[in-house]
Amino acid sequence: MSENVSKARGRYLRGSPQKFRLVVDLIRGRAVPEALGILELSTKRASTVIEKVLRSAVANAENLQPDIDVDALYVDTIMVDPGPTLPTRIRPQPMGRAFPIIKRTSHVTVKLSEREA
Repeated sequence: MSENVSKARGRYLRGSPQKFRLVVDLIRGRAVPEALGILELSTKRASTVIEKVLRSAVANAENLQPDIDVDALYVDTIMVDPGPTLPTRIRPQPMGRAFPIIKRTSHVTVKLSEREA
């Protein structure tokens, strides 16, 4: 295995980690052009946010090594961690109770590596 070429993190992204992981599992280990194609065709809302983080990692790789071949990059590591939950409003419940409406957030980390030819 080669070492990581670049890394990008998307933090405090609105959406639950469970839903983000459904999309992340589709592109783990795939080549960058193939992963971008999968994300563009996916109907999940989380795919647009993950696509931005992946494109950021590709841009980081190009800035660090201008002569790098983007087609040789693949998604080495991609993981989703839970961020802070944001209680926003109170929802009335029966018998005078009140439950918070919780807005979940996620942290997405993408690490790209270069395949040896």
